[in-house]
Amino acid sequence: MLSEPRAGRLAAWGNALIAHMVSPDDAAVAIVGDDAVHRVAELPGEDAPVGLTLALGRLRALGASGLRVALPAPGHPLGLSGPAEFNARALEAEEAVICEGAALGLVPEVYEAGPAGDVHVEVVWHCLPVREAPPADVPSLGEAERELAEALRDATEVLTRLDVAGSGPVAEAAVAAYRARAERSSGREVLAPGYPPRAVRVLELAQRVGMLVSLASENGHGGAVSASEMAARGDALRPVERVARRAQVAAYNSVVVERGMR
Repeated sequence: MLSEPRAGRLAAWGNALIAHMVSPDDAAVAIVGDDAVHRVAELPGEDAPVGLTLALGRLRALGASGLRVALPAPGHPLGLSGPAEFNARALEAEEAVICEGAALGLVPEVYEAGPAGDVHVEVVWHCLPVREAPPADVPSLGEAERELAEALRDATEVLTRLDVAGSGPVAEAAVAAYRARAERSSGREVLAPGYPPRAVRVLELAQRVGMLVSLASENGHGGAVSASEMAARGDALRPVERVARRAQVAAYNSVVVERGMR
């Protein structure tokens, strides 16, 4: 799972722009991040892909009052509301943005270009029709925070018993890298202006839980040497990854939810 999905950056800074809390240029720069360029294709009224600044303005003119995030996975259409074509594209990308009030959604397609050692990333967001309906399986911030705490506690007990951490130098190096990344991330602007502190707290925890799940998934079996122990390890990780994705979506979507309750 991406620690910071591109859909999250687009929704967060797009929401700040819609609320007049950042300029269009500042929003575009934050959304692009470390990528080379982002463009939006199939935007109503445009015959060719356009830049983010124009695209965000056009979406507002089309009625978008907020942007929601979807982070679907096989068997878990988290944040999606249809139709089937959009859901399939979003599932393939593992992320999408849905425009509240405009019946449109955006799915990223990522391209890498350039020679080895100097590769840059370009992103094209495909604009497609979506169904105006409640998104699937998105918790409130409070629910997400409770679920994270419970899932992390339960998984830690299982993984500690199976000695997942004891998988050798590769895992130790990965743990060191994770800790360094967490330290570098400390104090950075996790969400765009306008988000409540609780959303920031939930998103930070969800991202760290997601990184730890990836670490445990990618670095050997630790002490889980039997088939039953490896199955138990997988059973422990799957619900934690699911909860972390749900929490990320809840955090990114929180300002849209709050606006709808006013």
